[in-house]
This record gives sequence, C-alpha cells and structure tokens, in this order.
Amino acid sequence: MCIAANAVASITTETVEYTAKDGVTMEGYVAYDDAITTARPAILIVHDWMGLAPFDKDKAELLAKQGYVAMAVDVYGKGARPANTEEAKKLATKYKDNRALLRSHMQAAYDRLIAMKAVDNKKIVVMGYCFGGTAALELARNGAPLVGTVTFHGGLSNPTAADAKNIKGRVLVLHGANDPFVPPAEVQAFRTEMRNAGVDTTIIFYPGAVHAFTNPAAGNDNSKGAAYNAVADKASWEAFEQFLKAVSH
Repeated sequence: MCIAANAVASITTETVEYTAKDGVTMEGYVAYDDAITTARPAILIVHDWMGLAPFDKDKAELLAKQGYVAMAVDVYGKGARPANTEEAKKLATKYKDNRALLRSHMQAAYDRLIAMKAVDNKKIVVMGYCFGGTAALELARNGAPLVGTVTFHGGLSNPTAADAKNIKGRVLVLHGANDPFVPPAEVQAFRTEMRNAGVDTTIIFYPGAVHAFTNPAAGNDNSKGAAYNAVADKASWEAFEQFLKAVSH
C-alpha cells in the first residue's frame, strides 16, 4: 500500500507499507523513473543498524536515475528508528540472533518489491550496509531468486552455513581490509561457506579502510574501528555498478 508519493523530474518516490508474517508493519521507500514504461531490474537496499535513513533513500534515488526500481527496505518496523547506537545495537542484535525473523522481514520486502508492475522479477539484486549486509545475505540464504547479493562492509557470519546452498546468483563482498568488526576469521569462514556451496563469490578488500567506510557520518578516525574512507567509498560504488551491469543486463 502506497501512503505517500511525489515526483522530482521523472523520478517518482513512494513511501510504502508492507507487513511481515509476524504481523509487523514496515515502512520502506521506493524510487523509480516513471518515464520508463517497460519492466526493469530492481534493487533492494538494506540499511545499517541505525535503521532506514536519508542515506538509504538517497541511494535509492541515485539508482532510480540509472534506470532501476530501487527500494530502501525497513527491517525494524514502522516507527522503529534507533535514537542512538545503544538502541541500534539492541535492535540489530535482536535480528542477528534470530535469523529466521530477519529472513522473514527481508522476504516481506522482497515480496513487496516484486509486486510492482515496473519490476522485472527475474532481475532482482539485494545490497546492504553493515547490518544490512547481513540482512542481504540472509535473504539470499533463504533461497530468494536473486541474480546478485552485495554487501558493503557487511557482517558475514552465518549460524547455519549449510544454508549457503540456497543462494541464487552471484555474491559480491566489498570489505575494509582493516575492519575490526568483521575480522579475518569471519571473512575466511565466509569464504569456506561460499566455496563449499559452489556460490560464485567475489571479495574485494580496500586497503586502509575499516568498518562503515561508505558513510561520511562515521567520521575519519580509524582507531574507532568505523570511519569514512572516500577512496574506498568511490571504488566500492564503481565495483557495485559494474556488478549490477553484469548480473542484471
């Protein structure tokens, strides 16, 4: 159900509500070019642990200008927007500790996206930032028919590694080489998981980059473990765009 809409040039944006199986109503944000009349590839964008924010909406609008239908999803639920990192940690942990719940909320977003007439259901990509990277991977591990899954400095852990066999399409991991929150051991376990499942996976490391390297709000102090890195931000987005063209065109 669309509850609000507006247009900027030919880009239409809509705030949309959808409900998961547990009855939680979520509020996402969709952007698309209404001048395009044919069905087109679509992208799910998953927020970091602070919840759906202007950062994610901006990415949706940017991708809409490139001809995609883009939906910034809401994992937490309508009105559930952390006020600080303590609240964010509590919410993110709730879903990271309950992967079935996380998958259910991601599946609800996927179902809402493919219900749109403008979407080519055979060309869906999911991408996510930090916590959103974990969420993106869980949608793929749930067997959603995706052509691609992308994480930007995302969590790679998986309590049920065998579920990697359910992944459809290619996987791209864009990772800070010095990320202390997703350490080498977690990356290696992920490599093994993908290899054992036969998933076409590419991992790109960005030297000198730590966690949250795409987010200017993270500051520039690497010693905190999370910091913006302009070089890594630009390079990772370019890698993402190349990946999109390869899997969805």
